Amino acid sequence: MKTVKLSDITLREIGKARAAALSFKERVEIARTLDRLQVDAIELPPIRDEKADVLSNKTIATVVSSARLSAAVGLTEESVATAWESVKAARDPALHVMVPVSPVQMEYLCHKKGPAVLELVKALVAKARYYTEHVEFSALDATRAEGEFLDQVLATAVASGAQAVTLCDSAGVMTPDECAAFLTDVQARVPGLERVELGVELGNAMRMASACAAAAIDAGAAVVKTAVIDLDVPTTEDFAAYLQVKGEAKGLRCRLRTTELARSAAQLGWLLQSERSSGSPFDSGVRENASGICLTAGDDISEVGKVVRHLGYDLTEEDNAKVYEAFRRIAEKKPFISAREMDAIVASTALQVPSTYRMVNYVITCGNAVSAMASVTLEKDGKAVTEVRAGDGPIDAAFLAIEQAVGHHYELDDFQIQTVTEGREAMGSALVKLRSGGKVYSGTGISTDVIGASIRAYVSALNKIVYEEV
Repeated sequence: MKTVKLSDITLREIGKARAAALSFKERVEIARTLDRLQVDAIELPPIRDEKADVLSNKTIATVVSSARLSAAVGLTEESVATAWESVKAARDPALHVMVPVSPVQMEYLCHKKGPAVLELVKALVAKARYYTEHVEFSALDATRAEGEFLDQVLATAVASGAQAVTLCDSAGVMTPDECAAFLTDVQARVPGLERVELGVELGNAMRMASACAAAAIDAGAAVVKTAVIDLDVPTTEDFAAYLQVKGEAKGLRCRLRTTELARSAAQLGWLLQSERSSGSPFDSGVRENASGICLTAGDDISEVGKVVRHLGYDLTEEDNAKVYEAFRRIAEKKPFISAREMDAIVASTALQVPSTYRMVNYVITCGNAVSAMASVTLEKDGKAVTEVRAGDGPIDAAFLAIEQAVGHHYELDDFQIQTVTEGREAMGSALVKLRSGGKVYSGTGISTDVIGASIRAYVSALNKIVYEEV
């Protein structure tokens, strides 16, 4: 039986499918689900925001336990080291060099002619091979490349150390017969291809990508690029259905957990649909309380620091010391300190800054027969700005109004509400954690009104971001 490998490009290509970028939590959840499905490889996009993307990739590396984690490099040698740094802690890390080889795409994407592209391929693959033996080279738009030049590029990639080579029909212009003939001809012309793992990435412009993938497997390909949603390549469900029906007759199999595929694909399909969000701060969800965290008075500053980092904070040495002192004062009066309490300690102790923004007033309208509306007035440098927004609830509407007032959307990493006192005049405490540039900033607010407490907490976290990033 021949084992067909499925390399999932959902995370790599999702930016082309929806206007808003994936949040940190969404990327991690997608990777976790794909790993649970036992796809053979999970592909990550090139690093754009070095701080945030590297942190995201490092986190994904810790949750992927089965699949190979492949990081795409950019078109510079410096990007290779950055990509490797982001995934080197994975169980099975790899680097992916992607270079266009058709005349149109070379000019448009690389701004280079053929000879310069050959040198670029040689340099990028060799640099990637320095870090790992698991190097893949993808010839983008290979089906529209000049035959002689394509042969030179592939031979150069193999000679420079590529362990896998992928041929891309980026435009999706081939029929199954043409795809099979193309692969057969390339394998016959290019020496050394028989020593590497041959893959295909097939565009779906004519809705024939799955059929072309089947023909490519018959012609000698071992890897097919798929996605769990429609991303202009064969969907994982479609190609898995082909293997289920024809696999035994053709001597083909894959390690995909097909019993969970439909449910997982539906789950990720909902997560990735662009029309659901409208930019709500709550789109990425909020973190469940970190289970298993329990600190006592006997824990030293290093142990407290580990927990603080686990909760997502990147504090200075001075702020860590402040947090530890506050922790000690509370720990003397309590048998243990939970994760929620540590969040509150960090929010009220670390990175205390002047208030760039001040909440002046807010008006909330909501009910079971009307949409929630929030009017929030913020003051900055003596000037008041009022914004009105609708939302899925009063707090969502309030947060959207704040975003509109400051002109920036921040990812909501966590949101908590709890009571501080009892009775009809009970005080409510809110904690808001915002993520910006890969770092987490938290703020707290207290009020007899939980909406007011939530707004104050959001503004508190916002002021910390503005103070540090200005």
